[in-house]
Amino acid sequence: MNKLRLILGDQLNATHSWFQEKDDTTIYLLAEMRQETDYVKHHIQKVVAFFQSMRHFYTDLKDKGHQVIYFEITALDNPQNLDQLIANCIEKYGIAKFEYQLPDEYRLDQQLKLICSNLTIETQAFDTEHFYTKREELTDFFEGKKLLLMENFYRHMRKKHHVLMDGSTPVGNQWNFDADNRKKYKGEVPVPAAKKFGTDIEALLSQIEKAGVNTFGTINPKNFDWPTSRGQALKQLGYFCDHLLHHFGDYEDAMHTDEKYLFHSRLSFAMNSKMLSPKEVIETVVAYYHEHESSISVSQVEGFVRQILGWREYIRGIYWKEMPNYSKMNALNNTNKLPDFFWTGQTKMNCMSHAINQSLKDAYAHHIQRLMVIGNFTLLTQIHPDEVDNWYLGVYIDAIEWVEMPNTRGMSQYADGGIIATKPYVSSGSYINKMSNNCAKCHYNVKEKFGDKGCPFNTLYWNFLDEKKEYFKGNQRMGMMLNLLKKIDPEDLYKIKLKANEIINNMDAY
Repeated sequence: MNKLRLILGDQLNATHSWFQEKDDTTIYLLAEMRQETDYVKHHIQKVVAFFQSMRHFYTDLKDKGHQVIYFEITALDNPQNLDQLIANCIEKYGIAKFEYQLPDEYRLDQQLKLICSNLTIETQAFDTEHFYTKREELTDFFEGKKLLLMENFYRHMRKKHHVLMDGSTPVGNQWNFDADNRKKYKGEVPVPAAKKFGTDIEALLSQIEKAGVNTFGTINPKNFDWPTSRGQALKQLGYFCDHLLHHFGDYEDAMHTDEKYLFHSRLSFAMNSKMLSPKEVIETVVAYYHEHESSISVSQVEGFVRQILGWREYIRGIYWKEMPNYSKMNALNNTNKLPDFFWTGQTKMNCMSHAINQSLKDAYAHHIQRLMVIGNFTLLTQIHPDEVDNWYLGVYIDAIEWVEMPNTRGMSQYADGGIIATKPYVSSGSYINKMSNNCAKCHYNVKEKFGDKGCPFNTLYWNFLDEKKEYFKGNQRMGMMLNLLKKIDPEDLYKIKLKANEIINNMDAY
């Protein structure tokens, strides 16, 4: 009896139980498909990273003696969609049973359920064996609770999986060192050069172009530096521990125009494609910390653990708890369009210019650039969350809907009405000035609210609070800022709103 097992592009888990034994009657299937390249416009580096990683995974499976079918994007017999692909393989190879690993995107989950319901052969779904949690675990944890606080879930995860714990006590005698993770980077600690892999992807780029895949962004065909195999991903993990972990926590929220990566790990793509598991990443980092406690403070490693064991698992749980309704939420009724400079990087706002251009050039920006610069701007200008979602999903190399959507639509845009964030993450230019060196050389003055040189973030911030004050009047965490809004001189508020309206209607001029 021949069995067909589907492997999606973000299911490159070499340690999965599927692969522990060889079986000549089991055929594995991987395919590069227009279905996946075209549902949103993607950065070219994202398409390359997934295809290159899939090809490495295919080679590894073949080398281990597994039977594998692989469809490249330009293959003449590639139907370019999952339905026909599976149907063709079942007929061609006389398949009696179809198996797949549970997808992490709702659209693929629904598509595979429908495919299986129409098949006349036996089907079975398996866990991806990647996450710490099952899909429903967060829903069960918060059952009966009004607030879905990440911190509560994070502490539960630390206890359950005994991560950074000394018996029942957290290492360092506190659960969260977030207050120690907010230093502005001023060059006082040298940033090690980024780990480079220098992969030649010229042939793959030619295939993508030949297939007519519509992408954006830039790429170096001779020198692709993201890890695209498990071996490279493990090297990146080792590099993070040896060179970056020592100062990660201190500067994880910092931004600097000369240091795009600072001390960040650049492991998110490797984890989101499942080349690395969150458990092995955390265990490696925690073990390294314990071996070097004399030179690494607990705040460095706790900040890293919190992002993965806390936030990453939490976000995934929110996604499966709230979908499919989550994808349509727009609690603040924002309707504006994304400005053209999100595709060109041409803006006089230095922080936005730097963050957007870096995203277009490198398919990368760290979480504060995404949240407090780009996301802050799109919320203050009241852009429709669908527009923001599609841009974030397309531009970042690590963006898969389960992790991108709750972070963007929920945490960044407050479109979910407070499911994730208890208040909107908006700020004036003062926060950006506090956490970066962007404002020093900006066309605008971070201390001014209006006038030709007034920082747009200042103007837009107070306008946003005024526009949405009825919505937030019962939000205790917004009380102080709304009270300050009331104290603004009416004539000044009029000038602010007039200027904000001009900015919103002419975003590409700023």
